[in-house]
Amino acid sequence: MGIENIIFDKNLYAIVIKHNYSSEGIQFFTPNDFSQQLAYMNRPKGYEIQPHYHNFVERKVSLTQEVLIIKNGHLYVDFYDLNENYKGSIELITGDIILLASGGHGFRMIENTEIIEVKQGPYSGELDKTRFNSKINTYDKF
Repeated sequence: MGIENIIFDKNLYAIVIKHNYSSEGIQFFTPNDFSQQLAYMNRPKGYEIQPHYHNFVERKVSLTQEVLIIKNGHLYVDFYDLNENYKGSIELITGDIILLASGGHGFRMIENTEIIEVKQGPYSGELDKTRFNSKINTYDKF
């Protein structure tokens, strides 16, 4: 495995970088218009990235996209459309990374799991999300 695009009804719901992915150089996985950019870098010993800083550039963000890094553990990510219809699931393990790009999502832990989450801010609290009940049996795949 390596990179997996999760697509339902021609919409990109997520991009998954599996723990065993490897490539040379730099590889961007997201289109330029995504509010979260996701890339992989593999550089040899002695390689240098020129010092730099990022300029203040005003951006408009309308949709929260988040990156989850599975520090350790095992879980399912369940995907839903915006009408709360279940679309499918993917299994993630230690070292996997997922960018949640669109649609809805829920999580079911198969074992104790630690996740690092990265998303743009500022955080708007409950205005940032609409919660709904799961449409699948929690134990379907355990």
